[in-house]
Amino acid sequence: MTSPSPAVRPSVDPETSEQPDRFARFRPWTRGVLLANVIGQILIIGTGGAVRLTDSGLGCSTWPLCEPGQFTPQFHEASSIHPYIEFGNRTITGVLGVIGIMVLLLVWTDRDRTARYRALGVVPLVGVLAQAVIGGVVVLLDLHPGWVSLHFGASAALVWFSAYLLHRHGEGDGAPVPVGNRQVSTLGALLGLLLVPVVTLGVLVTGAGPHSGDDEVGYRLALDPLEVTRAHSGSVWLFALVLVLLIVLLHRLPAGAGAAVVLARRAAWLLLGVTLAQGLIGYVQYFTGLPELLVGLHMVGAGTLVWATAHAILRLRTRA
Repeated sequence: MTSPSPAVRPSVDPETSEQPDRFARFRPWTRGVLLANVIGQILIIGTGGAVRLTDSGLGCSTWPLCEPGQFTPQFHEASSIHPYIEFGNRTITGVLGVIGIMVLLLVWTDRDRTARYRALGVVPLVGVLAQAVIGGVVVLLDLHPGWVSLHFGASAALVWFSAYLLHRHGEGDGAPVPVGNRQVSTLGALLGLLLVPVVTLGVLVTGAGPHSGDDEVGYRLALDPLEVTRAHSGSVWLFALVLVLLIVLLHRLPAGAGAAVVLARRAAWLLLGVTLAQGLIGYVQYFTGLPELLVGLHMVGAGTLVWATAHAILRLRTRA
């Protein structure tokens, strides 16, 4: 007597068409591609930081070409490292564009999921294209500080969204159910709101300091670096305080609350670790004269903080 064959994932959407799902065999790759998208969105903050810290923003004098009539930088005796750093950052943008196409194909065509989830697959590619345009405007406007700040802000938003898409892929499509009480949900929402001034003030600190991205001007934003730094530090301390309160409330939930509460606690502790590491790097770089390496690590840490915050907040609810 033979055992029944295992259930087969449906490859046809009865509500749309009778055509087979051409990407069904690639569907197991979805999580890996979404994870690569998250990592890439954080990595490009690091390469963009390298452009800024080495004053390579105009290493390529035009966009989308590097130089008039040349797509890539050309080596000659008078060449500096700046064109290659700038072109390297553009190359990462191209890699993210390819990943964005893969996300679109794997998420948009997944007929086993709701239309709302499938629509999310469009955003990474659109975001990368928007970032490429913003980067081009930055070059054409000779590193205008407003556009440089927007460039980083868009990267932070893409990290958040990429984290959200990765998390949504791993859960169901039912209505979200909080894992804790109203106080837990409120603190989670407040944590997300506080992330906005933390990141924004961090961008302003860099723009007002010696690493604004221009080797001819010591700053690009006419702000008092000390006052902006204090405001940024204060926002981080407030963020950390709310996070600690959230952890306390999560640990006060009943011991048998379930696996979702355990995962929420782990995500909150992870976020606290990232926050403390960011704070440590921030204070060390401040008291050591803002060395480029630490500033670059702090910028990558900012992207990691955005991901960890999204991860912690999303763990505060489940979907059937």
